[in-house]
Amino acid sequence: MSSTQNVVVLSKPHCPYCDMARALLDKMGVDYTTRTLGKDLTREEVFELAPQARTFPQIIINNQVIGGYNQLNTYIENTGFNGTGYTL
Repeated sequence: MSSTQNVVVLSKPHCPYCDMARALLDKMGVDYTTRTLGKDLTREEVFELAPQARTFPQIIINNQVIGGYNQLNTYIENTGFNGTGYTL
């Protein structure tokens, strides 16, 4: 039985890749939380959550930093992630 995954998108304003990551998750029907730099997230909090972060977005699934938009696509392809569990 699948359980819902905890997905967080660390974003910043005017970020095309952030928009693309959210659009992909929306298309997949994944429930996620967006935290936006300067709105509800400080730079220090970004580095606490994703210490290696150098770009936006940063996608975190079940407290595991996946990386940016391209890494999210790779993660989905490699794991079968579907938002409620894994199909592989």
